[in-house]
Amino acid sequence: MRKLLLLAAIACLAAGDAHAAKQHVVVLGKAMPVKLFVGTNEDKSIDLKVRPLMVDGKIKEFTTGESHDVTEQTFVIQRAYRVNDTLPEDPKTLPKWRWQRGTWLLVDRTNGHVNRLSLPEFDPYYSVVSWYREFAAYCGTSQNGEKLFAMVAQIGAKKPVVRHPLGNASLGEMPDSECDKPEWQRQPTRVTFSPKHTQKVSFEIHSKNVDLNEGATDKDEE
Repeated sequence: MRKLLLLAAIACLAAGDAHAAKQHVVVLGKAMPVKLFVGTNEDKSIDLKVRPLMVDGKIKEFTTGESHDVTEQTFVIQRAYRVNDTLPEDPKTLPKWRWQRGTWLLVDRTNGHVNRLSLPEFDPYYSVVSWYREFAAYCGTSQNGEKLFAMVAQIGAKKPVVRHPLGNASLGEMPDSECDKPEWQRQPTRVTFSPKHTQKVSFEIHSKNVDLNEGATDKDEE
């Protein structure tokens, strides 16, 4: 009897190890062209390419733009999603779906987890993110959309590394119109912001090492 129990326990441990060692398949699917409606009245459109993010053959999110490898295990990519543009008085037919750009996603290739990053002052319409290692540099806007900030956020850190006021936001009709894409350099680690309506500003980045998954919540709401 003891021998049977011992064999059963060994079998359970082996099954647990096999489950823990299971590798997930994380891939980005084929890009498809969609329209992103822009302008004050959303009466203009520009082309946008979106790709499904699939884990083990199932679609977890839709994405847009290029991915950035943070480590060999993790990468980041911007989320894309559809919003229902149907008014209550519209005919009750099919919903009117419109694509939007969303927050950034942190994807773990080993365990298949997909987490939505919370980037302070990030504006999906105006912010152009430039990644270096685990740092995201971008021009962010205040909650009321009136002020512009130079921002550097670090994955896993609770507070931004840089939050520097750049003056008033212009709130132009076109996306990505507040700042050019920030430029990084190494040794020392430095990032330069180029706002469209004020002078350039640079910051040398100093920060402690953090756990890249710290503070990231799976499927956080935007």
